[in-house]
Amino acid sequence: MRWLASALLCLLPVLGALVPAPAHATQMQVYGAWHCSSDGCTWGAARSVAEFDSMNRWLIDRGDGRPSVNLVVLSFVHPLKLLNRTTDATTLNGIPRGMTPEIVNYFKSRGIRVMVSIGGITYIDAWEQAMAQDATLLGLYAAQMATQLGVGVEIDYEQNTDPDLAGVQAFIDAYRSVIPYDATGANHSARLTIDLAAGDRWLIGIGRKATADWLRTDLPVLDYANAMVPARQPSFDKAIASWKEHIDGKSNYVPAYPPLAPAKFTGAVYLAGDTKVRPECNNFATSLQNKTGSFVQTAVPNGAGTTPGMLGIMFWAAERPTTRGKSTQPPNNCEGGVGVGASVYGIPVPMTPLRQQ
Repeated sequence: MRWLASALLCLLPVLGALVPAPAHATQMQVYGAWHCSSDGCTWGAARSVAEFDSMNRWLIDRGDGRPSVNLVVLSFVHPLKLLNRTTDATTLNGIPRGMTPEIVNYFKSRGIRVMVSIGGITYIDAWEQAMAQDATLLGLYAAQMATQLGVGVEIDYEQNTDPDLAGVQAFIDAYRSVIPYDATGANHSARLTIDLAAGDRWLIGIGRKATADWLRTDLPVLDYANAMVPARQPSFDKAIASWKEHIDGKSNYVPAYPPLAPAKFTGAVYLAGDTKVRPECNNFATSLQNKTGSFVQTAVPNGAGTTPGMLGIMFWAAERPTTRGKSTQPPNNCEGGVGVGASVYGIPVPMTPLRQQ
């Protein structure tokens, strides 16, 4: 497939016509992939760099030596194991054994920013238990992990019913007490983000709180949010409708769900994970990142923020997001989808300082 990616790169003048630069377009700054290692998102086994490279080369080389993404989010850290400093078959002092400095450097040495995600839908109960036990200490240990690995942290707490917002606040306060917000982005460990639902109709409690208090442009606490993938790959119009819900907010909710600045979130699409590899991976021309690109670059603020355009696009997920479905391991490399998109959109590698407004 690498020959195909190289051929597609040669056709960029033609592909560029598929996504003509719209008027008032704003450069995408985040173009990243969640990464699930080879075991369905556990990261439970240490891997050699050579073996890891054989499965993931497309992420650091889109066919011409340049990376396909500018961000990789290693997913997931078990919250309760992190708090308890657990050492077992898959975890070392609370950190998954596969999340090693060598794997982090595999990406960072190519200019790709690295984050780790705490939680995921499998670990909802673990988040609840950890915060009930000591949310502040959890935040302190997350900051310690971030400093140790030289990475940022993503909060993926997917409790839809009565979320522990006080616990998340304590976690954030503790993290920021050690590593303050850094608008320049120079300190990678200062990058602290949160995952929200695809739109405003799920994870309402945490989405409302994050939008009102943590993702403000005037008093930023978190760097940005990711509007996650829905239950299945959306159509073009449904993807945009979901993202627009964040921009517009829900004034009819009680209490109201405020609007979110476009500069404070990314949208997300699927790469693989069920019975087939998607165009997002291997066919940019028919992919959602192509069809939605114009909206992502021009989305107009509607009550929050002043600059047009979302931050960018995230992909779920690299390598093996499920042990039963398709993966992005060879021969299903994604240079022809994600890699071509990085060239078409001129994604900056390394990532530039993020827009604040």
